[in-house]
Amino acid sequence: MWNGWPLNRVVILFTALGFGLIFIQVTLMHFRQNFHHWSQWLPVIALPVLALNAFTLAFVNHPAIRSIFAFLTILGFIEGIYGFYKHFTGVGKRVDGYRFHNFLVGPPVILPLMVSAMCTLGLLALGWS
Repeated sequence: MWNGWPLNRVVILFTALGFGLIFIQVTLMHFRQNFHHWSQWLPVIALPVLALNAFTLAFVNHPAIRSIFAFLTILGFIEGIYGFYKHFTGVGKRVDGYRFHNFLVGPPVILPLMVSAMCTLGLLALGWS
């Protein structure tokens, strides 16, 4: 089945898998926090849409799907940067502010950047084709 698949197609497929796995982690963590801020819904809604679009693109190389994927990954990149900002400021709001301990127990500042990184990887793979 994989015989003849170009690297960009494989990368887009694994990008879909990455979006799906990050979606599970983000949903569990934001659910644990009872979605206390509206922005916590952004990755919970966007990541499965990104995963489904990337998965579809890996099997159906249609210009409309490619355009939607490019648009969604750009939005996802921006969303990841916004999430990093929210998480970083969230660490600072904890008792004692930006101490190492608060980075361990507070919101994970790197996880939103993983969303941006996966979106960048998807855009790179899209550009290779």
